Amino acid sequence: MNEFYTVLSAVLPVFCLAVVGVVLRKVEWLTEEADASLMRVVVNVLTPALILDKVLGNAALRRPENLFLPPVLGFGGVALGVGLCWLLRRRTGLKGDAVQRTFAATTGIQNYGYVPLPLVEQLFPGNTTGVLFVHNLGVDTAMWTLCLIALGRGGWREWGRLINAPIIAVVVALGLNVIGAGEWLPKFTLTTAHMLGACCFPLGIVLIGATLADSSRELRQELGLRTLIWSCVVRLGILPVFMLLIAYFLPVSKELKEVLVVQAAMPAAVFPIVLARHYGGDSLTAVRIVIGTSLVGFITIPFWLRLGMKAVGL
Repeated sequence: MNEFYTVLSAVLPVFCLAVVGVVLRKVEWLTEEADASLMRVVVNVLTPALILDKVLGNAALRRPENLFLPPVLGFGGVALGVGLCWLLRRRTGLKGDAVQRTFAATTGIQNYGYVPLPLVEQLFPGNTTGVLFVHNLGVDTAMWTLCLIALGRGGWREWGRLINAPIIAVVVALGLNVIGAGEWLPKFTLTTAHMLGACCFPLGIVLIGATLADSSRELRQELGLRTLIWSCVVRLGILPVFMLLIAYFLPVSKELKEVLVVQAAMPAAVFPIVLARHYGGDSLTAVRIVIGTSLVGFITIPFWLRLGMKAVGL
């Protein structure tokens, strides 16, 4: 029971930060006009700084298995999710091709950024955060390929978005780590990266909360109970089992097992709402899935984390 409360105590701050974002939006202290500039800062400055802070000097990322397997499993996890949702999309009773495609693209990809990051930091302090960033190379690749294909889009123009600041930061940081740059870079540069990186996930989660507050207005138009139920069953019920089985049976490093356990517990990612709006999906369906799995995830995340940690021997 004490271990369950340890997991719960790691989950609660994430949801509290999201609630702060909701409240700030409601009282109009964090306006929609500010979102774009703040998100650019988070993505292009704070996230690369956090990546450098967690990758430089990371001994686990000098082992080949932690350089190649994490992105493969990151891509494979999304392929499993989107593929399963694609097979089930007509059985859900959801009407309309755009709605069904959005169900597959949104439910199929787990939150892989600002929610799992603080959980990994609190539950598995040390080298695991760096492995999470390498794992997310594969998830990001899958989002800009498989999820867009599920939406009926996908091409070189869209796939070009894979060249972004966080991915460049991961590649550069891994190269610097291999040559031991953390030992000879000026200390003030590492301290600056650490200080900037510490701002990343709090601000990122607050912005996610504000975005969900905006999206809830759309949700009030129609609840969409069938969408909510199916997305929660698949994202929070079926897919965690498959992902934990992968973590259990594959001979991977302890750090990667820790990443897989956290990823298995995650609700749907938030960014597919943007993809649905811009690439021919149904944005209201994406909103329902993200809000529904996030709220239900408040209950299921501690359960799956505790079960996963016990199952794989963490």
